[in-house]
Parts: sequence; structure tokens; C-alpha cells
Amino acid sequence: MSAQPAAPAARARKPQINLQVTRTERLSEHMVRVYAGGPDFARFEAKDATDQYVKIWFIDPQLGVELPADVADLKESLPADKLPVSRTYTVRSVDAEAAELAIDFVVHGDEGLAGPWAAAAKPGDWLMFTGPGGKYSPAPDADWYLFAGDDAALPAVAAAIEALPADAAGHAFLEVDSAADTQELKAPAGVELHWLFRQGRPAGTTSLLRDAVAGLDWPQGDVDAFVHGERGAVKELRDVLFKQRGLSRQQVSISGYWAYGRAEDAFQAEKRTPVGQIFPDNYPA
Repeated sequence: MSAQPAAPAARARKPQINLQVTRTERLSEHMVRVYAGGPDFARFEAKDATDQYVKIWFIDPQLGVELPADVADLKESLPADKLPVSRTYTVRSVDAEAAELAIDFVVHGDEGLAGPWAAAAKPGDWLMFTGPGGKYSPAPDADWYLFAGDDAALPAVAAAIEALPADAAGHAFLEVDSAADTQELKAPAGVELHWLFRQGRPAGTTSLLRDAVAGLDWPQGDVDAFVHGERGAVKELRDVLFKQRGLSRQQVSISGYWAYGRAEDAFQAEKRTPVGQIFPDNYPA
């Protein structure tokens, strides 16, 4: 009698951390910073990365679930159309001494799920998440640095810029809606900030980032690049960096954070398809 194949090992649950909002801060017309802390902060294992991110869980308030709730348990007990929903956000900063972290949210009125929550957040509200992930930090041996991103990438770009040495040089191209969306960033004197304004055009529909990076008077030396944002815009930047400038993949952290016209669930599912891949199989290495 042949042996029966062993059952696949159960996937380990990702630890869930439950913090409470301590305060919020309006950073610009369309961005709100939420600070959160509490006893569970001791379980947050920060990564040595400037792009660390968490998956924040949202539960339909009409279900009447008492918060904080165990999301893994809810996934096993709720019907498919009532399951908790996650949204991915960059951790803007971590203050170990204050036992508090900060997350920045893009807010466009009632649009989306996380933005309206952040705009209405008040002390005591629960912030439930898993993570963090992340792996990028500015290369210490680069001659200069290049950053390019939209509103969604601004928190990660800002965290990376603030982690640079005081003598760092480079350029940061930051696409936002208007001058009302700019922020004061603690950038080294040698890093030039270029704010690019959509002026009412929807995010993810312009060529502002591609055109700005393509037209840059390219500095000498080895560059370390961080290029993140809307998927289509990132693909255009990919071609500028690798085809026009001949960079190697080791020099570039590149990722689509979101896709125009897609909710996060659809966007994440498409990552396994050709349209969702930043580098197609036939792209030069």
C-alpha cells in the first residue's frame, strides 16, 4: 500500500498589530498623517528600510464587530462579501521612544476606503495591520540619488531623503496635484526637490514624471534610484532609466504602488499577469 502524500503545512498567520490613533495632522490639501501607538507597539519589528510598509485592515462597521478584532478569525467566519479588506501603506516614521508610528494617507474627499478613514480618524480609533515589509534603503556608496514618485510614493521618498547623509547630492521628482500639496522635507542641501503639478488632472494620467526624468541633465557618477508610483507611469520611467540611461537593475528600486482605474484587490491580483509586471519576460536584463 503506497504512502499517502503528506498534507501541506498550514500557512503561518502573519502577526497582527493593533494600535490606537493618538493624533492626526493635516500635511497638505490632500494628505493626512495619522499617529498611532499603544501597548502593542512593542510587537512592531521595524525593518532597516526606508520603504517599510504595512497592510491595514478595514472591517465593515455595519457588521458591528467590536474592535480590535482578530482578522484571521474573521476571515474564517464571515461570508465572502463581508471579509475584512486590506490597504497597503508606507510607514512614514517610527518613534521607538514615544512608542508611536506615523502613516501618511492621500485624501480625496469620500473617494476610496483608507483616505476617508484617515480624514475622520480621532484619538482612540483602532489601526489594525500586519507587517511591516520593505527592503530599500539608499545605497551608502552612490555618487548621487534619484527619486521619482507621485502622491502615493511621497511618504517613502520623503523617508529615504531624510535618511541620506548631509553631503548627499541628487534630484527628487515629486508629482502632486498643486502647490497646495507640497511639503517641507528635510533634504540635504545637495538634493534638489522638483515638484510637478498635475493641476487638476487625475493622478496616473500624466507624463510629468517621465518627461522630467528624461529631460534631466544627468549628473556624472553612479546613481541609486528609487522610482515608485502609479504602474503605468513607472513603466514609462523604467524605459527612461534602463533603455535611455542604461542603468542596471541593481541601481534601481522600482515598483508600481497602484494602477489607475483599479482598486487594490484588482491591482494585487494583476501582479501575477503580464499587465501587472513591471518587467515583462522579454525586457532586457
